Amino acid sequence: MMWCFRPRKCKNCWASDLTQASRSRMHAGMRYLILSLLLCLPGVSQAREQIRIVGSSTVFPFVAAAAEQFGRSSGFRTPIVEATGTGGGLKMFCDGVGPAYADMANASRPIKPSEVENCNAHGVHEMTELTIGYDGIVMANARESASFALSKRALFLALAREVPRDGKLVNNFYKNWRDIDPELPDSPISIYGPPPTSGTRDAFAELVMEAGCEAFPEFTKAYPDGELRKKQCMAVREDGAFVEAGEDDNLIVQKLVNNREALGVFGYSFLEQNAALVKANSIDGVMPSVEGIISGKYRVARSLFVYIKDQQIDHIPGIREFARLLVSDATTGPEGYLVMKGLLPLPPAQHEAMKKRVSDL
Repeated sequence: MMWCFRPRKCKNCWASDLTQASRSRMHAGMRYLILSLLLCLPGVSQAREQIRIVGSSTVFPFVAAAAEQFGRSSGFRTPIVEATGTGGGLKMFCDGVGPAYADMANASRPIKPSEVENCNAHGVHEMTELTIGYDGIVMANARESASFALSKRALFLALAREVPRDGKLVNNFYKNWRDIDPELPDSPISIYGPPPTSGTRDAFAELVMEAGCEAFPEFTKAYPDGELRKKQCMAVREDGAFVEAGEDDNLIVQKLVNNREALGVFGYSFLEQNAALVKANSIDGVMPSVEGIISGKYRVARSLFVYIKDQQIDHIPGIREFARLLVSDATTGPEGYLVMKGLLPLPPAQHEAMKKRVSDL
């Protein structure tokens, strides 16, 4: 089988308006054209027999389990799944078209417009978005540690780079939880969390930091521009109170076990897998639970996504078949094996919509 790319329903292609294309877009288009021509030459064989998937560490265990099942049952080779973080994975996904580039990307947040632009600039013009389930974001600590009745306001004051003081914004001066709220434990502020490349970090910034910031009119006064204010609200302090622990949630759990005064940020599904070591804390009076996340009562929750590079489907064996397995009833349905591993299922109508989406690939 030879590679010979013919983009389907190409939108915003590099050659559609050459006179207005930027230099970088032209170069990307030329690379894409040259690759297509080279791969269509006689004697150039298909370079890869396995699906390659990159992205979110939160989504990783679910897609990796589905990949193992696919390898056992389908006749195709087991897909290669890498935990690179949502941001890093989407960058790799968008780097180009062909056997050298990832076919699918896991994400714990929706793809950003800037990432779509990057995809287009590198010849990736068609993708399919699948929502495979839900997950919550939890503030956890060691099981033997004191429990925290947290609020988004308290979390914002604990983590923000700037906080209000006497009507102005100053560098964060809070050192102890009790300084923020007398009802909180008398312990130093110490939080382990994911890096900026993580979808969990992005979701936490939006669902907790931005939401907590809304309680303080000082930010509206200091930053009247909405986009700039949003950026400043999401900025995390860098004085050691928050420590980036990488994309490996296991490392955060180990740090919580070793430091019983610390809190950690990660997904609810990972919390359930480590329930013997860590416990969750309430946010705005609600404890995270399966029912609370699915119903929306627990307000720090997000959808989990898988993105498929449509231009690879007819050239890498098994992409279409793996996508259909991933959204099947046996995999992500209410009683699917991924739900048994901690994935929170979609409502029936949304699950059926995902099945219809992949059936049209």
